[in-house]
Amino acid sequence: MQVGNGLQNKRVVVLGGSSGIGLAVAQQAASQGAKVIIASSDPERVQKAIESVGGEVEGLAVDLSDEPAIATFFAKLGPFDHLVFTAGDSLHLHQLAATDLKQARHAFELRYWAALAAVKYGSPHMRKDGSVVLTTGVAGQRPHKGWVVAASVCGTIEALTRALAVELAPIRVNAVSPGVVRTNLWQNMSSAEREQLYESVGKSLPVGRVGEANDIAQAYLFLMQEGFSTGQTVVVDGGTVLV
Repeated sequence: MQVGNGLQNKRVVVLGGSSGIGLAVAQQAASQGAKVIIASSDPERVQKAIESVGGEVEGLAVDLSDEPAIATFFAKLGPFDHLVFTAGDSLHLHQLAATDLKQARHAFELRYWAALAAVKYGSPHMRKDGSVVLTTGVAGQRPHKGWVVAASVCGTIEALTRALAVELAPIRVNAVSPGVVRTNLWQNMSSAEREQLYESVGKSLPVGRVGEANDIAQAYLFLMQEGFSTGQTVVVDGGTVLV
């Protein structure tokens, strides 16, 4: 199977697909003939995403931190082929001494527990030649000071990916690990702070810039289509782990 020829008429569910990387995945999948279902918590953003994706696309507002809501969503969805989980909230980076442990626990709610719930309730409805693609990040491999919680979440998702690949076979389970990308992940910063971050990080990377959502989305499409990888984390970071 050649990359780019495997999504025609496939049902692709993108949780967190109303913005950023998830939206880019939905757009690229739809452009290749997939039937895309977007789920995210904000009804207004879901509607805007539907309008921007084009092609055959549906959208539903689902609280991805609510386990019963996730179970109900998949129970009503019917059979599908690929599950992509890109949902994430704004990053809160603090050194350990200043870390609010309640807030730290909350970071796991959407990035880990919601992902686990999505696979738990989604996988029984997946066709056996389908796949799951989760989202982690290079913080797990190359943490900086203040990244204790972020690195912990990322490392957990990588371990989860390997465990699920064994348990759910022949359904394939992989993850994408982005570096710094221009998305609303950084919305807790001011516009000026964000641009300064993108510029300083970009200058330090071998490719000379930070990532764009469309760059990263291509990795998700590859993992959905190529048919042989499982239990793998694909790093798309502009060389972050090298410098």
